[in-house]
Amino acid sequence: MTAETDAAPMSDTAPARRGRRRRGGTAGPELFPQKPFRQPRNMFTPLEAVSADQLEAIHDASMQVLEDIGIDFLHEEARALLKAAGADVRPGEERVRMDRAMVAELIAKAPGEFTIRARNRTHDLHVGGNAIAFSSVASAPNAVDRDRGRRPGNQQDFRDFLKLAQFFNIIHCVLGYPVEPVDLHASIRHLDCVADLARMTDKVFHIYSLGRERNLDGLEIARIANGLSPEDFIDTPCVTTVINTSSPLRLDTPMLQGLIEMARAGQVSIVTPFTLAGAMAPVTVAGALTLQNAEALAGIAFAQVVRPGAPVVYGGFTSNVDMKSGAPAFGTPEYMKAAIVGGQLARRYNLPYRSSGVCAANTVDSQAALETTLSHWGALSGGGNIIKHAAGWLEGGLSAGFEKFITDVDLLQMLAEYMTPLDVSQEALALDAIRDVGPAGHFFGTQHTQDRYKDAFYAPIVSDWRNHESWVEAGSPTALDKANRLYKKALEAYEAPPLDPAIDDEITAFVERRNAEGGAPTDF
Repeated sequence: MTAETDAAPMSDTAPARRGRRRRGGTAGPELFPQKPFRQPRNMFTPLEAVSADQLEAIHDASMQVLEDIGIDFLHEEARALLKAAGADVRPGEERVRMDRAMVAELIAKAPGEFTIRARNRTHDLHVGGNAIAFSSVASAPNAVDRDRGRRPGNQQDFRDFLKLAQFFNIIHCVLGYPVEPVDLHASIRHLDCVADLARMTDKVFHIYSLGRERNLDGLEIARIANGLSPEDFIDTPCVTTVINTSSPLRLDTPMLQGLIEMARAGQVSIVTPFTLAGAMAPVTVAGALTLQNAEALAGIAFAQVVRPGAPVVYGGFTSNVDMKSGAPAFGTPEYMKAAIVGGQLARRYNLPYRSSGVCAANTVDSQAALETTLSHWGALSGGGNIIKHAAGWLEGGLSAGFEKFITDVDLLQMLAEYMTPLDVSQEALALDAIRDVGPAGHFFGTQHTQDRYKDAFYAPIVSDWRNHESWVEAGSPTALDKANRLYKKALEAYEAPPLDPAIDDEITAFVERRNAEGGAPTDF
């Protein structure tokens, strides 16, 4: 299992640029029944897995961690900023302690809801409240499909996943490189990746926090892509990063540099402790949540030290490991409980909440379906606002799967439909149709049914609800067969979203200049 860190595409961006003047949008509606881009709203009250007293017990234990044990901030500038803000930073130590009053005061400065601007303004994201955003898989070192098998990530696979993320309206953002293109040198990888994100999609995207230079480069590309002046950029959230703590109780230099630059630029940091119960966190769910909460609040509070009001998201990624092998487990009962309580904690602090749709399955099978569904169920039941890794995640994050992306899109469209409020209008109550049919009739041929049958129910893109006889006549396709065919058709149907040629040229000039300068350092 890898933390949510670096990935990217190639130095020759011409293939992505060639389609820049093509008509954008999602093509091929006859291939894929999907509704227009729209963020689902969770119409259900979030679940509460612990009582108010139990939630306060977790909060109090977290405060004791911050006050008495402290967290290592492995960056001198960060420690200096915290010391100036009133934290306990002792000479010669990396450990930082913050009292609960200081933490509460800083956390209160963070906005409870905000909007992230997309290049295509119809794809802007609302973050917080009951709004939900599904993001594609991110940070996988390998790609996999049925035809080519499992292989190290490369630029072509990276770009193909971007095409899928742009094509499907249920994918609202691309928060991380779907797969790491290791065929690009690490010093310039971020330049080509972020340029591809800006060109090949027009949805909200992500830059990695792997040192100051990568953040500054990514921020500049995001500013150019959105056509903003430096002054307007600071007041306009339009790009995100994930800040993973190095659990237990540590924030490293590259992440802190990223958090500083993102906060100073007024951009969005999703602070997410990497807490796996039994490995990097206590083996009990309550203990793991205590550690998650302390680390998340430390990062969020620090962002407010850098810039009060900086947009942040409370991230939860607590799960358990298989104690026999040490491998991470996802979609487990423990994962679901942690996701729900993570949402309770985020709401306690009036912060937006990030969770994930993940699994530990190695292929597209019943394990993948079960664990992914349960992960999403925990995330949505907990009131998650940003759901990362929602489509394509396999093998505990070690692989991004093309067929898995398609089966997950099907699941996400079903979940979005499930969260759509029920129509109870007079027309929907159908009293006239019931009266016309009467006892012992059927409703297939009624005008009420004929007027609505195309939109009456969700039309699955992978699931096959035909009876056995017609299914056999159609060639008995399995879900894997169908997903394999559909992801290829989606790639064929993809059209690059339009981009102002002047902005395109400015991105090219910036990337070429930074490439010539050598990009970013690869040693931390």
